[in-house]
Amino acid sequence: MASFTLKINNQPHTIEADPAMPLLWAIRDIVGLTGTKYGCGIAQCGACTVHLNGNAIRSCSLPIKAAAGKDITTIEGLSEDNSHPVQVAWIKEQVPQCGYCQSGQIMSAAALLKRNPNPTDKDIDSAMQGNICRCGTYQRIRKAIKTAAQLHQ
Repeated sequence: MASFTLKINNQPHTIEADPAMPLLWAIRDIVGLTGTKYGCGIAQCGACTVHLNGNAIRSCSLPIKAAAGKDITTIEGLSEDNSHPVQVAWIKEQVPQCGYCQSGQIMSAAALLKRNPNPTDKDIDSAMQGNICRCGTYQRIRKAIKTAAQLHQ
């Protein structure tokens, strides 16, 4: 066990944990932010996507020791009132079906739009690759990202 300070959604959280514990479990089980989901545990599905220093990463495969001292943003930290352009677009375009993958989808889309405010279909497909939606809402996801790009400008 070791002590780590994780800066999650601009709030410091000092935790005692095994340095190899995946960041996902620190976020969910220790800090109590359950919007970030467990999907596969091997960084293949994208349900656990959070931002680390502004970049979309899979929290299920990143040990907390690698995240200590860095800025971590979860779906709860994207906005307090669902006003982030991606969240607004997701609601407007009625993207979710079951909803399980959506926090990871939204976090990947937000990271894409931060680095590329006017993405092409190819850009969207590339950025969203690895975010799996078992319900198959990919067309609505793409439409929502384009809507969010318009809202973001």
